Amino acid sequence: RWIKFEEKVEDGAERWSAPHVPALPLHSLFQLRMCLQKGTVLLDLDATSFKEIIDKVLSGQPDEGELQPALRERLASLLLLQPQHQPTKSLLQLVAELGLSPCRGRKPDCCILNAEPRHPEYSFAASLSFQLRNRFKKKVPPGAEAAHVAVGEVEFLEKPFAAFIRLRRGVSLGSLAEVSLPSRFLFILLGPPKVKAYHEVGRAMATLLTDELFQRVAQQAEHREDLITGIEAFLDELIVLPPGKWDPSTRIPPPSHLPSPRRRTAVDPLDQQPHGNGNMTAAGDRASPGHPRSGEELERTGRLFGGLLRDIRRKAPWYGSDFSDALHPQCLSAVLYIYLATVTNAITFGGMLGDATANMQGVLESFLGTAFAGFFFCLFAGQPLTILSSTGPVLVFERLLYSFSQDHSLDYLELRLWIGLWVAFFGVVLVATEASHLVRYFTRFTEEGFCALISLIFIYDSLKKMLSLADAFPINWHYRLDNVTSYSCTCNLRRLFNPILTCLSILQCPLLPSVQSPPATTAGLSRTQCLDRGGHLLGTSCHYVPDVTLISFLLFGGTSLFCIALRRFRSSRYFPVAVRKLVSDFAVILAILASCAVDAVLGLETPKLLVPSELKPTNPARGWIVSPFGANPWWVCLVSAVPAVLVTILIFMDQQITAVILNRREYKLQKGAGFHLDLLCVSLLMAVTSVIGLPWYVSATVISLAHMESLRKESATSAPGEHPKFLGIREQRLTGLAVFILMGASVFLAPVLKHIPMPVLYGVFLHMGAAALNSIQFTDRVRLLLMPAKHQPDLAYLRHVPLRRVHLFTIIQLLCLALLWILKSTAAAIIFPVMV
Repeated sequence: RWIKFEEKVEDGAERWSAPHVPALPLHSLFQLRMCLQKGTVLLDLDATSFKEIIDKVLSGQPDEGELQPALRERLASLLLLQPQHQPTKSLLQLVAELGLSPCRGRKPDCCILNAEPRHPEYSFAASLSFQLRNRFKKKVPPGAEAAHVAVGEVEFLEKPFAAFIRLRRGVSLGSLAEVSLPSRFLFILLGPPKVKAYHEVGRAMATLLTDELFQRVAQQAEHREDLITGIEAFLDELIVLPPGKWDPSTRIPPPSHLPSPRRRTAVDPLDQQPHGNGNMTAAGDRASPGHPRSGEELERTGRLFGGLLRDIRRKAPWYGSDFSDALHPQCLSAVLYIYLATVTNAITFGGMLGDATANMQGVLESFLGTAFAGFFFCLFAGQPLTILSSTGPVLVFERLLYSFSQDHSLDYLELRLWIGLWVAFFGVVLVATEASHLVRYFTRFTEEGFCALISLIFIYDSLKKMLSLADAFPINWHYRLDNVTSYSCTCNLRRLFNPILTCLSILQCPLLPSVQSPPATTAGLSRTQCLDRGGHLLGTSCHYVPDVTLISFLLFGGTSLFCIALRRFRSSRYFPVAVRKLVSDFAVILAILASCAVDAVLGLETPKLLVPSELKPTNPARGWIVSPFGANPWWVCLVSAVPAVLVTILIFMDQQITAVILNRREYKLQKGAGFHLDLLCVSLLMAVTSVIGLPWYVSATVISLAHMESLRKESATSAPGEHPKFLGIREQRLTGLAVFILMGASVFLAPVLKHIPMPVLYGVFLHMGAAALNSIQFTDRVRLLLMPAKHQPDLAYLRHVPLRRVHLFTIIQLLCLALLWILKSTAAAIIFPVMV
């Protein structure tokens, strides 16, 4: 059988073989061409049953090849025999049949399938029942039609009988097919036993009918010559493997990617039609390959807020589907995954903000700001898959601004309020003047440099956090197993009785708290009891702590490896497709649960996730509303426009570079982008968060990419041997809204979240950074620098660009990335988006 690739019934194994690329003898194609030239060809035949087709084929023979009535009847009875199909059995069915197999106690060769043909009176209802119960139909793509090829040797024929039939419309031919499908094409080849090539000619015809270009020819053919022309075109593309250089019995596995018909035809009007991307322009209409989103959403209208109005008109028809499209189990896994990543990010940046601003903005403000800003953005933005978060440049600016306000005796929050209001004003001006059209000038060089830097920051920060655990939980470098007999620790309470001797010497002694005499023994006291009674610990092993750092690193690396392994489980060979897909969708959640279970079983005091449990400002000296006047001189509101220009450039570049990365053409987004609308939402949020003293937020590249990757859609049905096709991203607003609703509720979920070890979440951070880094071409080109030419993969750009130019481009990117990393590590980090 064929769908995309050939499958054979294994001799004696009672099962279908693995799908493989059909290898055809060249002579079989020539014989097939001769059969079509001399045999019967019926195009657009009107028939509703297989018996009617056979009757018309046998009665439509040319005069020189007309069959005798007796031969015609024998051929008809032979062709109308009830077929027997090789069933596709599950593992449970095979196990159940072990005890019922008729081969027990017989010779091994007695159970060859189809050793004897079924009788024509075989129950037709039983065959239809087999079709209904056949699980193979799940592998058939929707809208597919069946084609039937019948070849064989019969002794009563003196010369071959060949017929090619194309029905006017698809007709279900009962149990002729393995699954119930409409049929349009049939090919019959029967002949005397002295010719041995019938089977190979049938394989050649089946292979042709699975070829997309020949299918088109066969469907549009009006004469016999059109079919012959289709075979000639197939022969023109044929590649011959020389004999003696390969084993014909070797089955060639299906390739991971197949060439499109467009590449196989020089000029084909059908393939020149635009393939739309929703309201986006066709991929071929882009300005150039380096500008992946230079469609009509980035064209200037010449009117104030023209781009914004165009974004709203583009996104409004999709607003209802942004909620209905989220009704899928995959969205649940995305919500839990991104929620935990966002919580960890909020705690990390909230802690650093608290250290930089004397807790004027802390973890609680980070939680509330992330929940509010993210919810607002996902509800109204043009690209709701974007996740907002605090970023490194913003953190650097906050640190510098707080230091400046302290040095000049200015109120930090009031100064920050005016800067935020100016930034919001400048952002609205940029939206009104359609400044987002500058995004079309962002090249692959810019995108990859920015994405690589942010990804490396995620990886570096996760490793840095893990290494800092060695300070809080020191590693026992000096522990030696051979010295275990000398290790001891005792509780010393003697200093409690020194005051008694002093009191006796002056005959006045204050009341000592419940200590009358030294205890008989201190061996039974725990460390806590000893310290509570005012004692101290003596001994060589008193400062011993379990290797929390070691188990933390194991949890850290194990979580990251679990995420990678479970993500790849979708393409594994084990378990049914539904199970593999479910495990892959929930990969990160399953990895977190497994690591948490390991931590709970071991019972070590690893650092846990701690979230605020009270809704009050981190610094008691501040309130929830920042007053614009009173603490600073009146001219501060005007001078604040100067640093606001720098922050505006920072926000614009950070937001729009991330938007370009998320709206790449390869993600196959159907609902279009909204660059102007996204910038407006970020600008309005700058004003609101400044008024209530919450952190500033902009698109987070790595978390947003992880959000999109967790919502990848692939084809539900794939032919045997065919890899699932990437269909795009599940575009909707509900996952982002649910993530930020959970963020706001995290204050009430503290009793549950406190059981999640921080090393596990750092492992998720490492996985996110590595996944984002592997998603860009830059990483592949860096690997090429370390590969000998003979081991390099067959990449498309290596066929058209000299290798030295590829290496030069990569080295320049590496040098620029190193410069950006150095810049990020200094006080000038706030300008690094401009440097990108």
